[in-house]
Amino acid sequence: MTKIVIITSGQPSLNPRLVKEADALVSNGFEVTVIYQYWNEWATTLDIQLLQGKNWKAIRVGGSPKDEPFKYLLSRIIHRLGEFLMNYFGLKNGLAEIALKRNTQALTNKAKSIPASLYIAHNLGALPAAVLACKKNRAKSGFDAEDFHRQETTDNPNTDAYQLVKFIEDKYLPQVDYLTAASPLIAEAYQQLYKYHDAIVLNNVFSLSFLQDVAKPQPYKDLNLFWFSQTIGKGRGIEDAIRAISFLKKENISLTLLGNVDEMHKSYFLTLANELGLVENQLQFIPPVQADNIFKLAAKYDIGLALEPGFCLNNNIALSNKIFTYLTAGLAVITSETLAQKDFLEHYPKVGISYPIGNIEILSGIIDRYDHDRQLLYETKLNAINYVKEELNWEVEKLKFIKLINQTLAK
Repeated sequence: MTKIVIITSGQPSLNPRLVKEADALVSNGFEVTVIYQYWNEWATTLDIQLLQGKNWKAIRVGGSPKDEPFKYLLSRIIHRLGEFLMNYFGLKNGLAEIALKRNTQALTNKAKSIPASLYIAHNLGALPAAVLACKKNRAKSGFDAEDFHRQETTDNPNTDAYQLVKFIEDKYLPQVDYLTAASPLIAEAYQQLYKYHDAIVLNNVFSLSFLQDVAKPQPYKDLNLFWFSQTIGKGRGIEDAIRAISFLKKENISLTLLGNVDEMHKSYFLTLANELGLVENQLQFIPPVQADNIFKLAAKYDIGLALEPGFCLNNNIALSNKIFTYLTAGLAVITSETLAQKDFLEHYPKVGISYPIGNIEILSGIIDRYDHDRQLLYETKLNAINYVKEELNWEVEKLKFIKLINQTLAK
């Protein structure tokens, strides 16, 4: 049986894309091992639930605050030391890899110790591990670009963050055997940099098994908006949604936020909502749930919000799994006009409406239109379901992925 190792510097429950690929490989006869590291405690709880039902092996490296705390603390010290030394001695001599992520070295050592035919890196912190394990075991390697990493946090090429990522990408991406990307514009950006790679787009879509039913419209029913992410924080468009709802002065419109939120940010959003005149229950919070459960939960709402502010190039060209989650759950979508989201709605105009970033008046008008015209809302939700049935599903994307894997292994 052909062995494949998938590597991430995150956790499985935080990366539905990784889980889908691991499941697809196992169902196509491959033996799969996932190597990952601790990220946070609530994801660890979700990992326990997730991994119980999987036919692939998962190995965590680098310890955690609760399990192997000394190993976890040591990995943090080494990482911080790498960042410190990098500022004085530059990016060479292995310092870039140490400074990149907390456990890049541990991920590399574990990957090297597992003979396989293919090593797949699922984020930048795993890229050196996949390439170096591939070299040691005379295998193949691949990289999945969920983001355009060198401009993931800033567009300023003079920053340490930009230069570190650029160094890692320039060093390791030329060595991988294939490159996939999570949006057409991310694929285009990487292909401009590394012209010898034919970047393959694998959309962040989901299995048809998660498809939800759409209820008939009810004219006097409340209008429920939904937003989710791993964490709830400032500067992610949530403020736009709260202000748009307050602008309408309608108590039948509510916003629910799903994700991990600390007390400071929860208080910030509740205070903002209160100051703008929202009444109790117009803004609600839900803790993170297992990825497979989000579709049934989301189906209780009417409109899914993807309100990215476009603060850097990556945020402008990324196409998150939010939109595809909403469509699979049978929601209409409202998106900010980042380059990627505007492009998406130009291709699929019947699933929702976009608004210029930061334009609260237009956003509130879109929400109000859906509130007044429940037949339009219903038809939009049906369009979402139909597009998922026809093409925006993992069953379609999975065929592209497995074909790519087989072609890579056959080289």
